[in-house]
Amino acid sequence: MHNKKIAITRFLPLTLAAAVALATAQQAAAEIVLYDKDDTTFSTDGYINAFYVNSDVDRDGEQFDRRQSRVKMGFLPNWIGFNFGKQIDDLKLTGRSSFWVTINDSETNGTDTAIDVRQFYGTVSSPEWGEVLVGKDFGLFSRSNIFLDELLAGYGNVSDTLGLVDGTGVSFGNIGTGYPYPFPTSQITYRNNNLAEGLRVAVGIMDPVDTNDDSATGKAYQENPRFESEVSYQFDLGGSTIYTWVNGAYQTSENTDDTVDKVTSKGLGYGVQAKFGGLSLTGSGFQAKGINPFFTNNLGEPTLRDIDSDGYLLQGSYTWGKNRVALSYGKTEDDGNGLGVAADYETRGIAYFRTINDNLKLVAEYNQYQIDAAAGSGLNEDTDTFAVGAVVSW
Repeated sequence: MHNKKIAITRFLPLTLAAAVALATAQQAAAEIVLYDKDDTTFSTDGYINAFYVNSDVDRDGEQFDRRQSRVKMGFLPNWIGFNFGKQIDDLKLTGRSSFWVTINDSETNGTDTAIDVRQFYGTVSSPEWGEVLVGKDFGLFSRSNIFLDELLAGYGNVSDTLGLVDGTGVSFGNIGTGYPYPFPTSQITYRNNNLAEGLRVAVGIMDPVDTNDDSATGKAYQENPRFESEVSYQFDLGGSTIYTWVNGAYQTSENTDDTVDKVTSKGLGYGVQAKFGGLSLTGSGFQAKGINPFFTNNLGEPTLRDIDSDGYLLQGSYTWGKNRVALSYGKTEDDGNGLGVAADYETRGIAYFRTINDNLKLVAEYNQYQIDAAAGSGLNEDTDTFAVGAVVSW
């Protein structure tokens, strides 16, 4: 069973093809407006990055130890997005589609690059009552935790145990070492206008996931959708800007075979970011039960009934002129049902970002990744990675 779980996690980077991002990166990008007439707009944005990467792998089993060079995507994949907007009386209608691709499939798949649609949604909004989103977008649980990661445009961890050093997809940033990934999913989500200045609330129903076991005698089912929400509040204090948030998720999954226990999945995320002058300090964390510690879509259903995990991420950065330096430490503690053995997953990173102009950024990063598990588990790992690359966005 343990080996089976390892094999599943090795497959994940291939199925992800893209792993995160958007909000922060999108805001920093210089959107190109293609049409703006008669209260109708159409625009495009995009993100392209590549890194030279060198990883020094030290794992249980000497057959894994090596120094591996790659030319690879970073934490964010490459994408192109299209945005539509139209004002009709008091209603604002918008739509977004984004298409994500990997640049690292050529050695195994030739030119058969898959297109991963991470977003395909529309919104209806009004200054009187807020906004409703329908379609596919990132989830709300752990959303701000990942979007406000100081290393979002960097590289992050590349666990060899999880198949990331040789994988054809993205690196993992701080996924599994501070927060789980808020998987894109079909949803209906309401966002308020400011209830009070700086206060925002989002609540949504998501397509539920089969977290119970299908078998010859039973079928997993969910009487209710998955519920997710996020509350954030931004305010100024003593010359600094403070942003705080709390998010969560809840779902139950049952089985038509009454001898199979139901699975209750629930998670809580939280954090605070303070900015004053060029200094930024961020602390976030999560606690989850019945949720995979790496992915909020609950991959690995046979073990979810008993899984518990928690983690935190501490970061600081300083910006002067066109330069930014960021320090990061993240840790997730898993009680043993994620990969079959209790383990701590940690990353330590330092990154330098140099902004050349609105569309070009250079990045250099050093990252240390560690899995600390019981002796003989086959999970223990120390991987040090140096990455240097460029990001083009519009």
